Amino acid sequence: MSAPTHRYLSLGARVQSSALLLLAAQGKITGFDAAIFADTSWEPAAVYRHLDRLSGIAQRAGIEVVRVGTGDIRADALDPDHRFASMPLFTLGPNGERGMARRQCTGEYKIKPIKAEVRRRLGYPHPTRVPAGVWAQMAIGISVDEIGRAWDSDVGYMRNVHPLLDLGWRRTDCLRFLTEHGLADTPKSSCVGCPFHDDGFWLALREHSPQEWTDAVAFDRAIRHGSARANADGHPLRGQFFLHRQRVPLDEVTLRPRRRAEDAPGCGPWTCPHDQPVVAAGAGRGEVA
Repeated sequence: MSAPTHRYLSLGARVQSSALLLLAAQGKITGFDAAIFADTSWEPAAVYRHLDRLSGIAQRAGIEVVRVGTGDIRADALDPDHRFASMPLFTLGPNGERGMARRQCTGEYKIKPIKAEVRRRLGYPHPTRVPAGVWAQMAIGISVDEIGRAWDSDVGYMRNVHPLLDLGWRRTDCLRFLTEHGLADTPKSSCVGCPFHDDGFWLALREHSPQEWTDAVAFDRAIRHGSARANADGHPLRGQFFLHRQRVPLDEVTLRPRRRAEDAPGCGPWTCPHDQPVVAAGAGRGEVA
């Protein structure tokens, strides 16, 4: 097998990928030409603060941290002139049917811009064909407790590797390593308005980040009857969308946080811990799954 042309890190800015960047910065694993962070423009402020901190660590080690993106997921969902990449919103049909919209947001706002950046750096931006034998190695922050998500890339110009599996590290090992180096407060990355948040997240957001809570509440209200584009095109949702699984307005939910496992993962480009929701044919065109 030929050697990779470049070595990159998929930087989700969560625990596992942060540990990989720190390991590389300290020379404990093979280094990276760049660490690529796909920005939805709606991450919590704590994630952006952590990313700035990681960028400083990487810069001192000669590793470039690159931020890429395809837009602002929140603004795009509310823009009648923009195509809506479906979020896994909870749905309530006109007769009380409970469902979930399909999840396209990870592919559109995370994986797509990373692939575009890899192509650009290889010198073959889309739609130029990448020649056989030209490929980049992409390190993914998958730990032993997430081994079921250790998939290979679906394109020939990028091959995934999983250094944490080689080390035999679990998420708790990553947390311990980060804590030893002053990064104990590494956050779980995800969009502010991700429907997969548990009540513990929503409660913490309401109590400690009131501006972001207000933003999430406003978004929840704004998407109640579907995306702005669908409504502008005359295809309103036959039912309602919600951010919370109780399917009531976010600011009316009775939040009941439960103790969450310490090794519960966040959401990364290739490591979202949630299965792809199943939708009925036609969902997203005014139909509720």
